[in-house]
Amino acid sequence: MPLYKIKRLILNCYSFALLLIPIILFAVAAPAVQDYDETDLATQTRLWQMLMNHEDDWYRTKSAVLIAENIVAYQRESGGWPKNIDFSKPLTKERRLMLKNSPDESKSTIDNGATWIQLFFLARMIHATDEQNYVFSFLNGLDFLLQAQYENGGWPQFYPLRKGYYSHITFNDDAMVGVLRLLDDVVRNRSFYVFVDNERLEKIETAIRQGINCILKTQIRVKGELTAWCAQYDEKKLEPAKGRVYEHISISGKESVGILQYLMSIPHPQKDIVAAVQGGVKWLDSVCISNMRVIREPDSQSPTGFNKIVVSDTTVPCMWARFYQIGTNVPIFSDRDGRIYQQLSQISYERRNNYGWLGYWPEYLLKKQYPEWVKKWSIEANVLDLNSD
Repeated sequence: MPLYKIKRLILNCYSFALLLIPIILFAVAAPAVQDYDETDLATQTRLWQMLMNHEDDWYRTKSAVLIAENIVAYQRESGGWPKNIDFSKPLTKERRLMLKNSPDESKSTIDNGATWIQLFFLARMIHATDEQNYVFSFLNGLDFLLQAQYENGGWPQFYPLRKGYYSHITFNDDAMVGVLRLLDDVVRNRSFYVFVDNERLEKIETAIRQGINCILKTQIRVKGELTAWCAQYDEKKLEPAKGRVYEHISISGKESVGILQYLMSIPHPQKDIVAAVQGGVKWLDSVCISNMRVIREPDSQSPTGFNKIVVSDTTVPCMWARFYQIGTNVPIFSDRDGRIYQQLSQISYERRNNYGWLGYWPEYLLKKQYPEWVKKWSIEANVLDLNSD
């Protein structure tokens, strides 16, 4: 294989893994509704990571073609896809006919990697096979993403729009960041996406600019200082908004990482991008939780056989909360009753064990990616060094 192809394969796998790692580690473990042959999110994400880590020849195999044909079958008329689908499962003729005739467009989404991950896979299939049916499917999905974008640059979780938090601009689980990374890939790797016409390319470039502007506008300021981001925003006011009943208005120690990684991927960053990254990194560094860790304590009375508890430990690296109260930076936890609690132990067993409240999401960003970014673009100040003084 030529060297340039090897380099591209490595880069694709690395970038794709960065998007999927947060989803794998903190996928919600509640049972899935089986109306679309759904699988649980963690299993699906591991599958996608495996599917994207092949050389070109694999995408000509029967296994790859089966998955690609299933992807095409599940695509809605709108151009989008439902989430949490096991595309490796063979479809019967009856199932294919049902999907073809299904009028249900309400499940087209960018949540949990849906749509933009399918498009990444189809691009690999097109590059390997030049199959025009996949080209049509890809372009239809691309049009879906461009149409779904709000004029302010954000993307809703579902499109066509659904009432409730589904219409909020969604950073949760890297939804909007995943879309932007796909669009960036189309623009930056033109030889790989030769099937995308110039008219769509112009629309993509506009969508990326608007998306970046939306990210910059939604960064939360506290006493004039840039901090990080909420997991979702009101689509009209661009103000932090609630998600599910236990996902309150807050600053996210998880979703902010994906946003910062995306901003740091922008070549030759301008002052506004640099300021956003510096503010977000500084905030993340300031809110890490020291001398604590989460363990799974054996519990014979629980459905899973364990129970998550927080214990003191001076030997472990600091961790982060998924949600922090804006202004105080106090970690917050919640339950299906909608109330806010200060300790993980105060919420129900189900929410305590089936949701990622605490984790190490920013660790690699702060220790590796940010310092390399500062060096690469000759940024004047490393805010982490300043904080250590």
